[in-house]
Formats: sequence, C-alpha cells, structure tokens
Amino acid sequence: MLTRLSGRGYGFTQWHELFTPRQLVALTTFSDLVPKAIAKVQADARAAGMPDDGLGLDAGGAAATAYGEAVGVYLAFAINKMCDRGSSICGWDTSRDSIRNTFGRQAIPMVWDFAEANFIESSAGSYENAIDQGVRVVREYLPARAAGFAVQCDAQSQVISRQKVISSDPPYYDNIGYADLSDFFYVWLRKSLRPIFPDLYTTLAVPKAEELVATPYRHGGKEQAEAFFLDGMTHAMHNLATQAHPAFPVTIYYAFKQSESKDDAGTSSTGWETFLDAVLRAGFAITGTWPMRTEMGNRMIGSGTNALASSIVLVCRKRVANAATVSRREFLRELNATLPEALQGMTRGGINSPVAPVDLSQAIIGPGMAIFSQYAAVLEADGTPMRVKTALQLINRFFAEDDFDHNTQFCLHWFAAEGWASGKFGTADVLARAKGTSVGGLVDGGTVQSSGGNLRLLKWAELPRDWSPDTDARVSVWEALHQLIRALNQDGESTAGALLARMPAQADPLRALAYRLYTLCERKGWAEDARAYNELVTAWSAIEQAAGEAGMLGSQGQLEI
Repeated sequence: MLTRLSGRGYGFTQWHELFTPRQLVALTTFSDLVPKAIAKVQADARAAGMPDDGLGLDAGGAAATAYGEAVGVYLAFAINKMCDRGSSICGWDTSRDSIRNTFGRQAIPMVWDFAEANFIESSAGSYENAIDQGVRVVREYLPARAAGFAVQCDAQSQVISRQKVISSDPPYYDNIGYADLSDFFYVWLRKSLRPIFPDLYTTLAVPKAEELVATPYRHGGKEQAEAFFLDGMTHAMHNLATQAHPAFPVTIYYAFKQSESKDDAGTSSTGWETFLDAVLRAGFAITGTWPMRTEMGNRMIGSGTNALASSIVLVCRKRVANAATVSRREFLRELNATLPEALQGMTRGGINSPVAPVDLSQAIIGPGMAIFSQYAAVLEADGTPMRVKTALQLINRFFAEDDFDHNTQFCLHWFAAEGWASGKFGTADVLARAKGTSVGGLVDGGTVQSSGGNLRLLKWAELPRDWSPDTDARVSVWEALHQLIRALNQDGESTAGALLARMPAQADPLRALAYRLYTLCERKGWAEDARAYNELVTAWSAIEQAAGEAGMLGSQGQLEI
C-alpha cells in the first residue's frame, strides 16, 4: 500500500496506480524473465566447465549456481532502475533535456504531466541504459579490495559494529520515511529475488514499525512519536558507543533542516539541540562539529526550494566512565581559555582559512561542546545539570561577542555577509542551526523573508506599522531595533519613545546593537544603512526622554515621597 507519508494522496492507494498499463506490462515482463535468465546463465556456466556445488548466494556458494544468481541480482537491480524512470511520476528535466526519475528527492511528488521512457531503446530509462550503469561499476571500479555486505537489523541491538570504525548517517527525526519509500522498489525486487534471498523478502512490504523516525500516525500522536524517536536514538547511539573501536572516533552525519517545537514551559527547542542531547546521553563526548558540502545545488529538491547546502559531521568518542562534574563557572573558565585559540586556528590564512566564514559559527561549537561533553555534568548555581541549549548559548555568546538572542545573532552575522541582499536558503539554515534558531522561527519572528530557495533580511521600511512588542511572542533585539528606526523615521522621536517605553528591558541591547551595526556599515562602506543607525544613536537621549514621558503618562510606576 502507498501511504500519504510517501507524499502522495490524491486517491492513490495501491502501488500499481503509479504506473500506466503499458509500463506495468513491460516491467512485469522484464521481471518474469529474470528467473529464466538465471537458469540460462547457470546452464551456460556448467557447459563452459564451471564447477557447481549446488549452493546459492544466500548459502555462500561460489560456483555455477551462485554465479547465475549473481547475474540475476544485477538484472533485478537494472529493472529497479527502469522503475525509477518508468512510472507516471517521471517529469522532464529541462536542465539536461532528459527524463527525470521518480525519486528526484526523498518523496513521491505529484506531477500533472509526465515523460515516458522507451524501455527497448538506448536512451535514459531504457533496459540497455540501466544495464550499462551497472556494468560501468564493474568495468571501472572493480576488482574491489574487500567484499562488502549488508545486514538488516535494529540499530539499537545490532552487533556488527563491534570493534569497528563507525560512520553513521542516522534517521532525520520526521523528515524522510525511508521504509514507506522503499516499498516502491521492494515490491519489484521481491518478485525477482525472493527465491535467491528468502530471508530478506519474507514480508509482502518493507517492515516499518521499528523504523526510528517520528511518525505520529504510527505512535498515536506527535508527543508519543517524539518520545519514541528520542528513546530509540539514545539507545542506538549508546549501542554504537559501546561497540566502537576505542582507537578511532565515531562520525555521525546530521543533515536535516532546523525546526522548532516548544515544551510545556514555553521554551523553544530545536532538532539540532535535541539530537545533540541524545548523542550525549548515549555516553558520547563530542570532539568536533564540521560542516561538509554534501548536497548538490542542482538536485531536484535544491532547485528553487529552501534546501540544505551542508551536512554537519559530529566527531565523537566514548566519554570516560569516571568523568568529573564541574560548575558553570568552571565551564565558562575553560571556554574562555580554549575558544580563542580554536577560533584562531579555524580562521588563520584569511580567504584560505581551514573553515569557510559561513560555517565558522557551526564549527566553533565543536571545541565548545568538547569541553561540555567531557564531563558527566555541568552544574548550574541551583545544582541542576546544565542543558545542551544553555551550553550552546554560552558557546555562541563567545563567538557573537554580545549577549543577544538567537534570532539577533543570526541576523547580525547574515547582515555582515549578505547585507539586505538575498542569499541561499541552505547557507541560512546552516547558520541558523549554529545560532540555536531556525529559518521557520526567523520568519515567524518577522525579521526575514524566505521563498524560492532564497532568504533575505527585511528592511526597516518593510516592517508593519502596527507592530506591538506586547503581542509579539518572539521579540528579538534585531526586530525591536529596526521597528524603532521605522518609528523614528516615519513618525518622529515621540512615537519612537513611546515604543521604547513598552520594552524598557531592551534599551541597553538596542543601543549596543545600533552601535555595532553602525560600525559594521561604516567599515563596509554602506553609507545609507550607516546613516539610519547613526540617526538612531544621535537621537537616543531624546527617545529615552520621550519614553520616560510616555511611561509617566501611561501609569505611575513608583510612589514618590
């Protein structure tokens, strides 16, 4: 069955509905020919003098029987490639003047017109083309230095990682349901390969209940799905930490877009922090976080969409069993002693520095989290363990230099790099994760506009006139500052003062950010932008006076005797 999780709906419930009758006849015919081809290859092998022990691939055979089955496996793979370019979901790739495969991204999208491959020609999607792609691997990359193997088992209980060098690309919370998507290929492979690998194809469809993704419909709701994911991920990571070879680090890839949720206390929590927390609770110490450009810009999901540009690689080692406990003050002391040297090492060489500027704020988390994660706990003043979110805030505070909120830190660094111009969504997403926020949160916060794979900061003139800090649940210093500039330019000092009176706690951060942005604009030669911040700084005394008057008119906050 095709579930809505696969990205479809539209009345489609059976897999065969994704193919036209002509495509079904052709693919079924090719699949039915695989067993006949296996028998023919086996007979030819015996006739050529190859010995036959009667053992198939699944039994470890290495003679004529297994040889024929091996050819059958490659033929089944070729038919799977034909399915990928032989469904009614295949569109036209205008950048290559070629048919686009069904899985241009990790979902089955709806298309309203489609291109159809000719299976018996030699163009893209044909049987000849699919066979050639498989042969190319054998021709160009074999013989291999070692034999590879695949095992289907639960990451929480598997034992194949024992004393191994481990590099893992774990599930991305709720982004991709691979078990559902795998059914597209499984139903065709099972038809051809079940006689060869009976244990792999015992079920009619791919097993799904144990898949470590947060799918609400499987677990009775979002909260239950999140609990299932966090518990399972912690157990899986603990299993890796226990089995990993002690001489080598474990590398874990993280490549899904930042999203936000809120706990009962109303505290914003991002997937990045949640994932880090799961890794640490599993017994790992993080020694590095390195951005890697793993995503192609011309892939289907990257064309005109808000797609990732980078993956983050967590470099981990097992935390020692007798790890110490330290106070918040001691943790801060270590940060101040370690991060300056680490930052210098990442930035030396200017344009040829080891870490690109856009990735610097993500990479600096590595040495910071290395300090945090080496301890059994970092204790707050009240004796409670410090949360990962707080540790990230302290690390980012060092890099950001000022105690601004997450959204403001993002906007500040984005403005320094892009100004008011548009930049790539993937780059913004990497920076947002590093700053403990998300692009969605920034959009909700009214500071950025994101569409068509790009993101830009909103200028003060674009901000709404009816904005109120009393009703805005996500007031950032950046937003408040530019609303203040808007009020000053459009309505004068009195209106700006009245606005400041409604957010008195922001006065010092607002002025600090205005000074910093003025200095930045002066250094970059952005005279027009510098003037807006300079005018606010120049009028600050008058605005504060107007704020005091507005506050006195509104209510008497103190009894004077």
